[in-house]
Amino acid sequence: MTKHKLLDFDEWLHPYESILNERSKKIDNITKKILADTKLENFALGWHHFGLHKTDKSWIFREWVPNATDIYLVGDFNGWQDDDIYALTQTKDGVWEIELTLDKINHLDKFKLHIYWDGGRKDGYRIPAYANYLSQDSETKSFDAQVWAPKKIYVFKNKSPKKPETPLIYEAHIGMASEKPEVATYKNFTKNILRRIKNLGYNTVQLMAIAEHPYYGSFGYHVANFYAPSSRFGTPDDLKELIDTAHGMGLSVIMDLVHSHSVKNEEEGLANFAGDETQYFYPGEKGKHSQWDSMIFDYAKPQVAHFLLSNVRYWLDEFNFDGYRFDGITSMLYSHHGLGKDFVGYDDYFSDNTEINSLAYLKMANSLVHSIKKNAITIAEDTSGMPGLALSEKDDGIGFDYRMSMGVPDLWIKTLKEKQDEDWDLGHLFYELTASRPEEKVISYVESHDQALVGDQTIMFRLAGKEMYSSMQEKDENLIIDRAIALHKIIRLITASTNGGGYLTFMGNEFGHPEWIDFPRLGNNWSYNHALRRWDLADSPFLKYKWLLEFDKKMIEVISKISTTSKPEYVYIHQNDGILSFVRDRYLFIYNFSPNNSYKDYLIPTPNGKFNLKLSTDDKTFGGFGRVKKGEYFSDNQEIKVYIPARTSLVLEY
Repeated sequence: MTKHKLLDFDEWLHPYESILNERSKKIDNITKKILADTKLENFALGWHHFGLHKTDKSWIFREWVPNATDIYLVGDFNGWQDDDIYALTQTKDGVWEIELTLDKINHLDKFKLHIYWDGGRKDGYRIPAYANYLSQDSETKSFDAQVWAPKKIYVFKNKSPKKPETPLIYEAHIGMASEKPEVATYKNFTKNILRRIKNLGYNTVQLMAIAEHPYYGSFGYHVANFYAPSSRFGTPDDLKELIDTAHGMGLSVIMDLVHSHSVKNEEEGLANFAGDETQYFYPGEKGKHSQWDSMIFDYAKPQVAHFLLSNVRYWLDEFNFDGYRFDGITSMLYSHHGLGKDFVGYDDYFSDNTEINSLAYLKMANSLVHSIKKNAITIAEDTSGMPGLALSEKDDGIGFDYRMSMGVPDLWIKTLKEKQDEDWDLGHLFYELTASRPEEKVISYVESHDQALVGDQTIMFRLAGKEMYSSMQEKDENLIIDRAIALHKIIRLITASTNGGGYLTFMGNEFGHPEWIDFPRLGNNWSYNHALRRWDLADSPFLKYKWLLEFDKKMIEVISKISTTSKPEYVYIHQNDGILSFVRDRYLFIYNFSPNNSYKDYLIPTPNGKFNLKLSTDDKTFGGFGRVKKGEYFSDNQEIKVYIPARTSLVLEY
């Protein structure tokens, strides 16, 4: 039997070689069953066949509804009444279709399917699975499909930029991207936010909540309509313009793709489509996610794989996205969904709980992305660290380019909650910040949207607390705020400088956005006051937020020049002094975590040569005290002398 290539990366996997080979065989068999004799790229073109399409001569609509007995198109065009003219005909394999003359439907008409099943004894209204635009009634809050067939087709002006060697990701939510308590738009983001991202030096925008979702407060993770960009923020063309504009600025744009589950909603989503709970989802309890209150796809069913893989290609082809962050991968990989599970040994990856159907689907999805768009990237949101997940297909991996380093935010929260500043274990911090599987690249981050949600706290708010409300004027003197600003910078810099492939921040957190995220809901009287971002605070010349913003900009400039293939060298840790340093590429990073002790002529191991101070967190521009001299430094005998104040980080370039 051929040796599994994953073994070349991790010697601890050798006892599991037979399981790995058997797993690969099962994945191949599932893939062959799904694709049959069809090439993957052609298999994933479902939206060209299904859904509503306007040709030169007619309208054609198709839907896969094997459990139906009668189907009617109902909408603005026929008074929302069953009409024989708009009755669909069943063809084969559960597919229903209709062809109508061009005068029967108009651009922006609202419509649904009226479906009958159980011999016509039961019926319900459903939004088509491939609907590409929806509208929500402002009073009833219900959704309808809406015809999107503008006379003028949007034409992209800019090509996607080159794939970034080090993705520097700015995670963003379109609706929250406003300083006002409102639902912001794609156009607002295009006009006002993209330039901020570009000026900060990030090279990749990660957009959340794009696919349509009935409940705004779900942050976009309870998707109902997988082919429809959320109409809350504007039209499909508005989204295309956003991505096109970003590409013109040299920014890649990736999308949060939620294929790990779907809403339980029936009228808006796919659940119980035509009275069939198992059309898209696993039967029984396996098809239900108890904690997320949602439905789980049957990934090995060819029609479901066709729907999902076509969705993967759809956003790349139609909107020119540059890849995906696949959400909730851990839930897909295991029958226990990772709930209450600590992954402490290799046996946890090779038990009966592993979902082979999901692995097969994810491998096909990654293969599809990389074959359709060579510069695209894929990122797995996985807490388990499954071997081979972020390894290329040619090396017998599942094919993700990166995995989210999800333990790092938890590390910082645990450290800040449980330890005094002087008790931080620097060796443990460095180990955790640089830990990853030998075959994978990871996206490092201090906090994403998850750490800012109501019930939790951002790092800045955790550090500063109520003092943020009274002591963030530039002239204010406050030791709590001084500590918060100093640690906010150090925590970010050491996380970014030890990144194992890329770095991410959530919008607003780069300048220490105050307070938390809370979407409008009954519990807050449907308020939008915490579903926004206060960039005006960072723009103010009189507030301290500007210091953190300027620091983040300089930090990203440094990090962007570090090769992802480089590893920390000359690592030095002195626990009692609170000093940690290392060299990476042409940069020497020095961290003094001591809350009280500053050091003059401190010896740090380095290569020999001439160094220039590239960055100091103590710079007055970043809210420091300006105690570190600028200019040249020299090392010999593989040591360099530096003055490093308490709670300060230095970056020297050589």
